[in-house]
Amino acid sequence: MHSRPSERRNFDLLRVVLAWIAREISVLDPGCFAIVMATGITSNAMFAEHQRGLSDVLFRVNLFVYPWLVLATILRMTDFRAALWTDFTNPRLVFSFFTFVAASNVLGVQIALRGFVITPVLLWLSALAALAVLTYFSSNLLIFCNAGCGADMVVRGGGLLAIVGIQSLVLLGVRVAASTISEHANDIFVLIHALWGIGLVLYGIFVTHFAYRISYMRVELQDLTPLLWVVMGAAAISANAGSTLVQNGSGPHFLHTMGPFVDGASFIIWAWGTWWIPLLVMFGIWKHGVHRVPLTYTPMLWSIVFPLGMYAVATYHLSVADDYPPFQGLSHLMAWVAFSAWIATTVALIVASARSFREFARSNLIAPTP
Repeated sequence: MHSRPSERRNFDLLRVVLAWIAREISVLDPGCFAIVMATGITSNAMFAEHQRGLSDVLFRVNLFVYPWLVLATILRMTDFRAALWTDFTNPRLVFSFFTFVAASNVLGVQIALRGFVITPVLLWLSALAALAVLTYFSSNLLIFCNAGCGADMVVRGGGLLAIVGIQSLVLLGVRVAASTISEHANDIFVLIHALWGIGLVLYGIFVTHFAYRISYMRVELQDLTPLLWVVMGAAAISANAGSTLVQNGSGPHFLHTMGPFVDGASFIIWAWGTWWIPLLVMFGIWKHGVHRVPLTYTPMLWSIVFPLGMYAVATYHLSVADDYPPFQGLSHLMAWVAFSAWIATTVALIVASARSFREFARSNLIAPTP
């Protein structure tokens, strides 16, 4: 007799939880996979630091988050098709979908580091297919709709997510090629060298527009988002991909002749990314310190964590490829900076999610149980 009110409350709470999840899926950020990117690269940085326990914890987090986000995206595709299509056809947002490409590859590297073969290959192939679709769709959208829609994605650095996606295919592709039978390995090595070059050229194009925009046109406070850190992150992943190609040089003979160029270009792009770090910090101080704009949780915060982790890993691989041990001290420092940023952002996500649920529950006249 006394259990029925309790059962009713539990049922109401479950109903509210499911309704809240449905609402969150309906407004799912197109760049939601950035959390997988950030968690994965931080895990890989800890792996390079021989902190296997921390690396494995972050790996397990990704094993939960990645499938959930894939499922949520599929549900949004079926139940909230109009909202998804609106984001997909928005020049400001379409490049955020490249986070799926990068997340798949970063997770694939995590899995490959633990000795598995088949799953990384499947993730790499799915990311390659997604990249092919997203690259040409977003390019056509930007060319034909950018002016008409009044998009201004350049100053926010969103277009650089495409470069991150491309270079992530190089990082996992090296491991896929090493685990593939020889008749296909050469083809994969040729492909990933080509992708590295394409990513480098596209980075030059995007960053030129970006530098022009912030230097010669008015920049508002709302333009200075965490996504700006992708300027450094895209440079870091390009350097990491290049150093990985140098370390794992294989394939047809003509690729070996590219080695010195790849090595030199990787160091230059790494130095360029290093140059951006103090400037990006100053942007944050100007916005949140000088102008007192509150720092609140947004999924774009993961776009700070990922570049920090990628910079740590890129610096480590550069030190190994170029046999320059002093870089390892910088890599060690940045790995722990990235891990600290991951902890802070995770706490902010939990707090923001709890607040969102409480507000939703109150609006539905249901008080969440303590």
